[in-house]
Amino acid sequence: MLVDGTNESPLGKETSYIEKYSREILCPIERQPSRESLGIDSEELPFTGEDIWNAYELSWLNQKGKPEVACAEFRIPCESRAIIESKSFKLYLNSLNHTKFASTDLLVKTLRDDLSWCVGLPVVVNLMHVEHGLSTESELLTGTCLDQLDVEIDEYSPDGNLLIQDEQIVNEQVYSHLLRSLCPVTSQPDWGTIIIEYTGKRIKQEGLLKYLIGFRQHQEFHEQCVERIYRDISASCKPERLSVYARYVRRGGLDINPYRSSDEVKCRNIRLNRQ
Repeated sequence: MLVDGTNESPLGKETSYIEKYSREILCPIERQPSRESLGIDSEELPFTGEDIWNAYELSWLNQKGKPEVACAEFRIPCESRAIIESKSFKLYLNSLNHTKFASTDLLVKTLRDDLSWCVGLPVVVNLMHVEHGLSTESELLTGTCLDQLDVEIDEYSPDGNLLIQDEQIVNEQVYSHLLRSLCPVTSQPDWGTIIIEYTGKRIKQEGLLKYLIGFRQHQEFHEQCVERIYRDISASCKPERLSVYARYVRRGGLDINPYRSSDEVKCRNIRLNRQ
């Protein structure tokens, strides 16, 4: 059943951790209502992209009952009808802990089939040995970090009117580690780094930083925050090309990293120091 994130979702509820495998634990949340509120046509998206999930606590049993562990990458296309509510995703992965699989290939197939069933489009699943992980080392971002700008903040809600341009045409990447948004159900904070790359008239950096800090008290899922940022920059600044990439800090062994772009380019699954 598709839900709006507030009714059938296990978020904010006391939950028993299920040790018996069941894909029905997965809770899909429709993308369409949020997109409609932003004026985004779900049938003709203004961007491409995907939601990259990284799992660090994946475990199952082999045929002899011996535990296996791995890291996993999941790539969910932004065209899918639904996102996966994160707590249900954690509970689903936990349900695999005492489930026997004849082979790793069968585990991957099960993950792929179940997640694709949940979101409505094929999901890419990649497993990595824990000694190698999802990335061998953290990366340093290129471009301009906005965080040292001396700005005064008195409002903590995203305001697209802060996105102001000058006449200089640039091709630049800017980023900030000050992104914080709130879970729309539990109000728990989600911390992350936001990376914006664009070509067009230069966006004044002080206004852009104040806009991003405005998410500090904003309640929305990760994927929806990124689409709001993409929409607001597109509407206010009309860049020739634009990509918005959020790298959120993990919670419960999962991190969520939505990417939206005007270009059809596969996103690199980088890892930052906080991840």
